[in-house]
Amino acid sequence: MSDIADTKANILLSVNAIIISLALSNLIPKLDNPSNDYLIYPTVIFVLFSVISMILAVLATRPNVTSGEFTKEDVAKKKVNLLFFGNFHKMSLPDYEWAINELVKDRDYIYSSLTKDLYFLGIVLDKKYRLLRWIYTTFMIGMIISVIAFAVSFKFFGPERQLQELVSQVLFF
Repeated sequence: MSDIADTKANILLSVNAIIISLALSNLIPKLDNPSNDYLIYPTVIFVLFSVISMILAVLATRPNVTSGEFTKEDVAKKKVNLLFFGNFHKMSLPDYEWAINELVKDRDYIYSSLTKDLYFLGIVLDKKYRLLRWIYTTFMIGMIISVIAFAVSFKFFGPERQLQELVSQVLFF
């Protein structure tokens, strides 16, 4: 499930990176021309929502770093979950083997560790999927608002409108 969440976040990260690349290469250079001023606000909205979606996607896939160490006292008091890699990744192999041997001596400790590992995995997945929902919502709202902003800009401020204003100015002067 965690891999699926990371894949979805990475897809949205890639899509938004492509959107921003296209905007930077095609749309933004056109904004230098004063006749294209009407495109500034829609472009800013478009890029802003893409950047926000990218930031949220990075947050969804960013790993949570833990200390990676425990003491023999933690094992004796059964305070450490030896099944979660974040609790032992900095330990030496002999220390970890000793701790696992202590774990398998106590059936309740094994079940408690399995239960904690599953529970905390669920907590992490809940956070990832909640963030994914925000990413998809932000992306969707951003696309809708951008399309509306571009449509309004073209309709009321676009090249045809500017041409009409130029013609009316020439005719009245």
